[in-house]
Amino acid sequence: MKKTISKILIANRGEIAVRVIRTARDLGFRTVAVYSEADSQALHVQAADEAVCIGAAAVGESYLVMEKILQAAKTTGADAIHPGYGFLSENADFAEACEKADITFIGPRAHAINLMGSKRLSKIAMLEADVPCIPGYQGSNQDEAHLIEEAKKVGFPLMVKASAGGGGRGMRLVWQESELAEQIRTARSEAQSAFGNGELILERAVMEPRHIEIQVFADVYGNAVYLGERDCSIQRRHQKVVEEAPSPFVDPELRQKMGAAAVNAAKACSYRGAGTVEFLVDSEKNFYFLEMNTRLQVEHPVTELITGLDLVAWQLKVACGEPLPLMQDEIELKGHAVEVRLYAEDPRNNFMPQTGQVHLWDIPQREGIRVDHGIQNGQVVSPHYDPMLAKVIAFGDNRSEAIRRLASAVQDTKLLGVNHNKLFLQNVLRHSVFAEGEATTAFIEQHFSADVSMAQKQPSASTLAKASLLFYARQQAHTATSLVWRRDVEASYCYKLLFDDETSTLALTQTNDKFNVRVTESEVELGVELELLELEKNHCIIIENGIRQTLHFAFDDCHLYLDDGCGHFKFEDVTHLPAAVGGSGDGLVEASMDGSIVSVLVAEGEEVQVGQTLVVLEAMKMEHPLKARIDGVVEAISCELGQQVKTKQLLLTVAGEEVSE
Repeated sequence: MKKTISKILIANRGEIAVRVIRTARDLGFRTVAVYSEADSQALHVQAADEAVCIGAAAVGESYLVMEKILQAAKTTGADAIHPGYGFLSENADFAEACEKADITFIGPRAHAINLMGSKRLSKIAMLEADVPCIPGYQGSNQDEAHLIEEAKKVGFPLMVKASAGGGGRGMRLVWQESELAEQIRTARSEAQSAFGNGELILERAVMEPRHIEIQVFADVYGNAVYLGERDCSIQRRHQKVVEEAPSPFVDPELRQKMGAAAVNAAKACSYRGAGTVEFLVDSEKNFYFLEMNTRLQVEHPVTELITGLDLVAWQLKVACGEPLPLMQDEIELKGHAVEVRLYAEDPRNNFMPQTGQVHLWDIPQREGIRVDHGIQNGQVVSPHYDPMLAKVIAFGDNRSEAIRRLASAVQDTKLLGVNHNKLFLQNVLRHSVFAEGEATTAFIEQHFSADVSMAQKQPSASTLAKASLLFYARQQAHTATSLVWRRDVEASYCYKLLFDDETSTLALTQTNDKFNVRVTESEVELGVELELLELEKNHCIIIENGIRQTLHFAFDDCHLYLDDGCGHFKFEDVTHLPAAVGGSGDGLVEASMDGSIVSVLVAEGEEVQVGQTLVVLEAMKMEHPLKARIDGVVEAISCELGQQVKTKQLLLTVAGEEVSE
C-alpha cells in the first residue's frame, strides 16, 4: 500500500498553507502553492517552491474551482494535494477527482467525507450506531414549510445548522417561532454561498454546554487512535475563540469514553488520516455527538504541543501508505496548551470584519510561544476571504503557565493597519471565569458582554493625546533631523483628529520635551501629561503618569494607526481641512465594509420601517444585513446584485416620512 509522493500542492491559502509547506519541506517534499489574483504577493506564495495563479479573487473563481487546482497539479507535476481546512477540504467530489487523476488526496476517502462531512448524514449514521445525539430533525425533506413544522416538534430554543461546512457559518440560534422563517432563509443562503450546499438540520439547543472535541488519526491498515481532547467552549457566534488541551473539565474516565467513541466513529466509515469528532458535554458529563470534521482542524497546534507530535507529518506519512507512527498506549499527554485566533475584525463595532493594508506586523519570539500566520508587512487584507490572520499558541508545564504566557504574547503582538480583536483576546484570557476552568459556550454572553474591548466606542483622552503628539512629531520630523521637539520656550498647537466620523479637538502645549494635551470639546476638559524620550519610525518611548512605556504606531499618507493597549485606532489629522457640510443622514444606507451585494430586498418607492433589512452585503464569507435607520420611502437604489462595493459607498437612500400638521 506504499505510495511514492515527491511533490505536494497545497490547495489553500494563508496560515494553513504556510504551515503545511513548512512540514512538507522538513520531510523533503517539494511544494506548490496556488493563489488568486488578490493573493499574488501572499506569504504562502513566497514560501512554496512553485506557485500557480488559479483565477480572480472571488473563491468561486479560484480556490473553490477544483478543475483549476487539478490542472495546476498536472502542470507542475504534483502527485499529491493537501487541502488544508475550509475551501475544498471536505468536498467528496474533489477527493474523488484527485483519485481519478491519480493524485493522492491527503485526507480521507470520498465516501468518508461524504458521510461524516454532512451533519445530516453523519448524525443518521451515529444514531444507527447508538452514539448519543441531540434530538432534532435530519431528514431529506428540505422544504421550508416542512422545516418549520419539524422545528415545532423539536421545540424552542433550537439550532438551525448548515449540514455542510463549519466555522459557525449557516448556523442560527432561534428562540421563538416568529424568527424561524427568516433565520432558515438566512442560514440556507449563507451555507449555499460558503459551502455550495444549502441543506440544513435542526437540533434542540443545548444551553451552556462544553464544546469538547477528540483528535483522531487512522491509517490504511485499520489502525486508529485518539490524541486527547481539545476544549473549545469559549465561542462567539458559534466561532471558536479559545482552544485548549487538555480540557480542565475532562477527567481520565471521560477522556477514555469519548476517545473510544471517536475511534469507533472513525472505524465505522473506514477513516484515513486526521479527523476530529466534536461533542457537546453537559454539566453532568453526558456527551452528545455534534459532528465530525474530516480534515485537519484550525486548532491542531494545541494537540501537537501536548503530545510532542507533528500532525501534518502524520498526515503525509499516512498518505504515503505508512502505518501510524504510534499506537494508543504509546501516546502521552504532557503539559498544557492554549490557542487564540487573531482576526481582522472590530470588536467595538459588533465584530465587523475589516479590510486594509498591514503597516506593521511583529510577533514575540520567546519560550513556549508559537505563532502560525500567513501575513506580512504591506499585505492587503481583502474582503474575499475569512478574516482570520494568525493563531497565537502557548505551551506550559501547567494550565496557569500556558494562559499567562499566551496573554502576554497576545499583548506583545503588533498588528497595525487593520482593526483586530487583540484586546478582546487578552481580556478573555485574563478573565477569572476562564482562569478557573469554568467557561462554557455561554461565557461571552454571561460574563464578557460588557468588556471594555467591545464597549469603549471612542478613544480615551490618553489615546487622543498620544495621537496628537505623534502627528506633531511627524510634522516636525519633516523639517529637521534632530530631536526638534525640545524647545526652551513654551509653544502651543491645536489639532483636530478624526476617528470613525467623530472629530476631537485637542490643544497641545510643549515645554522642552514635555507636553500637556487637553481634549477641549468634552463636558469635562481632560488634560494628559506626556514626555517624549525617543522617536523611531514605528515606535517611540514616552513617559505618562511617571510610567515609561514603548508605543507602537504606523503612518500612511494621511492616517495614523495606533495601538496603545486600549485597542487599534485609525486617526486622520483634519486640522486644516474645511469643515464638512451636512452629514451622512439616517436615510443613507452605506456599505459597512468592502464586499459584494448578494441581495437587494426593496424597490424604489417602497415603504420601509426602522430595522428592516434593505440590502445584504457579503464579505469575508459572511452575510451582513444593512437595515433602515428611519421609517420612510426608498428614494433611490445605487447598487445592484453582484456588484463589488467599497466601505462607506452609498447603496440606497430612504426619504423620511413627512409629518402632516
